[in-house]
Amino acid sequence: MSTGKAILFLGATGGCAFSTLHRSIAAGHACIAVCRTPSKLTAQLSAEQQAHVTIIEGNAHDAAVLRTGLIHPSKPKTLVDHVVSALGNPITMEGLLKPDGDVCRHGMEVLLQSITALRTEGYAGRPRITGVSSTGLSEVARDVPIPFVPLYKVILHSPHKDKRGMEALMMASGEDWTIIRASLLTSGPGGQKPVRAGMEDPVAKKVESAAIGYSITREDVGKWIFENVIEGDATWVAKVATVTY
Repeated sequence: MSTGKAILFLGATGGCAFSTLHRSIAAGHACIAVCRTPSKLTAQLSAEQQAHVTIIEGNAHDAAVLRTGLIHPSKPKTLVDHVVSALGNPITMEGLLKPDGDVCRHGMEVLLQSITALRTEGYAGRPRITGVSSTGLSEVARDVPIPFVPLYKVILHSPHKDKRGMEALMMASGEDWTIIRASLLTSGPGGQKPVRAGMEDPVAKKVESAAIGYSITREDVGKWIFENVIEGDATWVAKVATVTY
């Protein structure tokens, strides 16, 4: 395994987390991914990449599964350095009509409980937790274009309620966290447009810099997380990043 950072990924088969994952593998970090269906992840990885990621089959809502993933692979009684959580349901008509509105919030709840439980058993470490959320949730200032406001408030009400619950747990956790509020996610390659990132301090209830846009690819969101969180400094700790084109 890598001698670099140890990173646990939740929701790694999705575009944002996978983009961060494959860059982290290339950088030599020790990557761990919790997957309900491991074949969905291995299908996206070369044999060489697969050799540098530990895949744990299971549900990210299962405390026993998370316990395994949170333990540093090469440092005894130590927690991983980072957790990247990109849990969530794909936006489909069926999902909007019959939403599972607790995927993100409950996943974060179990994660935080698992970290606390391991610490009571003598595990050291302070994983930096990154949660992929959405624009349209700011209580400080509008962070979406005006034409998108009705869409976000009505059609995306249920998934946004779930994301808001996840964010609240992160902010109250006492852990080192960064929330990524991405604008409308699209598929396709990254690197086609400049990425902008606005910074919000939800504790001080202040927008330190604004970035309002319509969309961004999942690939570029994951790249931003890798460059600014995994490989970055503490600039974004306890901050919300609004990531968009």
